[in-house]
Amino acid sequence: MLKTVVVMLLAVSAGTVGDLLLTKGMKELGDLSAMNLRGMLSAAYQALSNPKLVLGTAMLAIFFFLWLAVLSWEDLTVALPMQALNYVLVAFLSQYFLGEIVTPMRWAGTVLVCVGVILITKSSGG
Repeated sequence: MLKTVVVMLLAVSAGTVGDLLLTKGMKELGDLSAMNLRGMLSAAYQALSNPKLVLGTAMLAIFFFLWLAVLSWEDLTVALPMQALNYVLVAFLSQYFLGEIVTPMRWAGTVLVCVGVILITKSSGG
């Protein structure tokens, strides 16, 4: 179980950093929903050369391969709830790096996610 926890913490951290970088990069590109086809193609080209988007994609690839490794030895009913720890990291880091406001209700939901992950991890029996 320790191996699973360590690898999942690395995976979730990589995934969270990847999500933050992708969000930051896409905010810099602008709202794609307001663009026509030419604008979207231009944004796609810009995305391929945006360091935040490239690094964010690489971090999500790291998450993916660590996730595959965990799935090779752990039950999905144990591993998948650990992935929910992403919500905790996103809440903390989005405030500081993206300037987002996390309301008390969101924090309450985040705490409930943590409690659920702990219960599932403890129920696996080691």
